[in-house]
Amino acid sequence: MQKVAVSLMAAMALTWGQQVGTNTPEVHPQIQTSVCSKSNGCQTQQSQIVLDANWRWVHDTTGYTNCYTGDKWNTQYCPDPITCAQNCALDGADYDSTYGISTNGDELDLKFVTHGQYANNIGSRTYLMANESYYYMFSPLNQELTFDIDLSNLPCGLNGAVYFVSMDADGGMQYPTNKAGAKYGTGYCDAQCPQDLKFINGQANTIDWTPSPNNPNSGTGMYGTCCTEMDLWEANSFASAYTPHICSVTGQYACNGTECGNEAGTRYEGVCDKDGCDFNSYRMGVTDFFGSGLKVDTSRKFTIVTQFITSDGTANGDLVEIRRKYVQDGNVIENSNVNIPGMDSVNSISDQFCQQQKQAFGNPDQFEVKGGLKAMGSALQRGVVLVLSLWDDYEAYMLWLDSNYPIDANPSTPGIARGPCPTSSGRPWDVEKQSPNANVKYSNIKIGDLDSTY
Repeated sequence: MQKVAVSLMAAMALTWGQQVGTNTPEVHPQIQTSVCSKSNGCQTQQSQIVLDANWRWVHDTTGYTNCYTGDKWNTQYCPDPITCAQNCALDGADYDSTYGISTNGDELDLKFVTHGQYANNIGSRTYLMANESYYYMFSPLNQELTFDIDLSNLPCGLNGAVYFVSMDADGGMQYPTNKAGAKYGTGYCDAQCPQDLKFINGQANTIDWTPSPNNPNSGTGMYGTCCTEMDLWEANSFASAYTPHICSVTGQYACNGTECGNEAGTRYEGVCDKDGCDFNSYRMGVTDFFGSGLKVDTSRKFTIVTQFITSDGTANGDLVEIRRKYVQDGNVIENSNVNIPGMDSVNSISDQFCQQQKQAFGNPDQFEVKGGLKAMGSALQRGVVLVLSLWDDYEAYMLWLDSNYPIDANPSTPGIARGPCPTSSGRPWDVEKQSPNANVKYSNIKIGDLDSTY
């Protein structure tokens, strides 16, 4: 799609597209973050949070008629991708009342279910901004990113996720039909090449749009949006993982068909490594490390440190290791060590760890095929956007994070048991009904020199 889209949009550079609504002013919640160094300590700076475009109200440019309702497009306004972009606008967000998103000083609070004036909102995806129009771009090689988290109110089936993705700083404004940009949360991509985005590269994803069989508010179109993804943190109060995912494409890429890897039998044929190389303590054989009352006690706030170690100790070297540390009650807690037969007893991600893990678990090694940590380092060096989100899983019920997965496999087989949650947990319709007041709080976000942020 990407090559086709570029030529189409070059011919239509003077037309309007994916426009901005004026019914609700867009006012980004403010949040304090810090930049740290060993020589000068941590300096506070003012940042902003923006809501992803996919959550926003999309309506006709001259009134209040929905261009998209539930899981369907309004064919009057959206007969084709470009006409839809011309006719429809993304509006501003009422962050707290509609989406359950609020900030206080250095803290971001994301609520799970929010009962708005017109509909119920489920979860959210937000980005850290440098200013009103541009995402904050991180280049964390030879640095560390640190944040505090309170996930004591996240049950099985939910995921409070913090991660880097190779999005464009301006949200894809190089496409003339994208008039909204980063200010309205456009340009998302990740290694799963999601096809549920309503707009990709400034055009509506209306072609072959198919409503979800079990989610009344979602569907998938012909196109997906792919990019390298570094999952710094995916977790609820029962299980956690950090995972690099490599893509063979540079930056954000609009995929179609097999290259998306989402059709049956194509998972390992797409441009991205969907499995990634995960470090989940429970899956790596240590079941008493992470959880309520355990070594990292998830019933209380704690700090997560992710360090990106290079071959030469500079920001220009190759990425060779991703380390994880925790801090709680003033104590530094080193990550758990691997306890899997056939694997070295290490506590960080390296190419050797990934190769050993794939062999031990009998999984295809797309991580190495796609370039391993060196490729991840190249993406981080080019610049990545920080995503902070809360979501439930209509596809696999989050069992891949916190339970036995696949559910028909023997849980005693290495790699199958990923957390203590039952395989019957995580159904979104159950979680949304039983735990609507769930939430996650992220705070004290810092980027800086190694060992300078905690």
